[in-house]
Amino acid sequence: MPAVETARGPVDLTALGRTFMHEHVFVLSTEHVQNYGTGAWWDEEERVTDAVTKLRQLVDRGITTIADPTVWGLGRYIPRIKRIAELVPELNIIVATGIYSYDDVPFQFHYRGPGTLLGGPEPMIADFTRDITEGIADTGIKAAFLKCAIHTAGLTPGVERILRAVAATHRETGAPITVHTDSSINAGRIVVELLGKEGVDLTKVVIGHAGDSNDLDYLMELADTGAILGMDRFGLDLLNPTANRVSTIAALCERGYADRMVLSHDASCYMDWFGPDPEMLRGMAPNWNYRHISDDVLPSLRALNVSEAQIDQMLVENPQRYFNPR
Repeated sequence: MPAVETARGPVDLTALGRTFMHEHVFVLSTEHVQNYGTGAWWDEEERVTDAVTKLRQLVDRGITTIADPTVWGLGRYIPRIKRIAELVPELNIIVATGIYSYDDVPFQFHYRGPGTLLGGPEPMIADFTRDITEGIADTGIKAAFLKCAIHTAGLTPGVERILRAVAATHRETGAPITVHTDSSINAGRIVVELLGKEGVDLTKVVIGHAGDSNDLDYLMELADTGAILGMDRFGLDLLNPTANRVSTIAALCERGYADRMVLSHDASCYMDWFGPDPEMLRGMAPNWNYRHISDDVLPSLRALNVSEAQIDQMLVENPQRYFNPR
């Protein structure tokens, strides 16, 4: 049986069980934490303890795996994830490699690589490949998928370079890809066109945040390429209310697309983008937590005649197919 790498080592695909395909443990500005984190912003033990409590809420609801697309640009720090994974052994945490940027490449790549001052091969490909084949830093933990982003600025030169580096790494390693997209500009179209031309197997691509859109024609167009729709921001009602997200999924299931959707919240145990208080957004997004799909969304989908088989497709079968190296 093929295996997928996790923060506790390889796990058989069939052991993944119900999987949320886009959840962060932490989203951090690493330099900010290192320089200004003491006190209100960051307490290591407090945050780890809180994360363990929140992640166990997933286990209590029958979720046994999360794919965590936290990469460079979102504060990836694998030693902390490894520690938390050991404290919640009932939950598989699959980690990623890649770069999260809406505009340019990090300065470490400005002067190296094709078309730069120093030239040479694309260094991002070597870094991503090492994370997948050898492990991240000195942790021994291997990334199992690639992550990049395209937002409202569109296909900037930096974003395009990262996407092409991700595509090349996919061709070399077979690792699947998840792309943050902005539905307001129909960015999924840009992604499937570019990655398709780069020789990427689009059945191994999740169009992240596709569920921010209720445009069935746009979503079916993406799914018809073979790509997987990330219906993965449940609880962010500011972007698209839950009722609309549920209705869209039900309509797509009715049209035969349950085999090309995955579910998630894009939530985290702690995200420092909004200040030191992790509850700052609770009044604006009260359902943006790991419990919402299990407690509220699945019953609502069932009420709209989404079958248990279709729910299993979205939560079990599609993630297994995505991570299956065959």
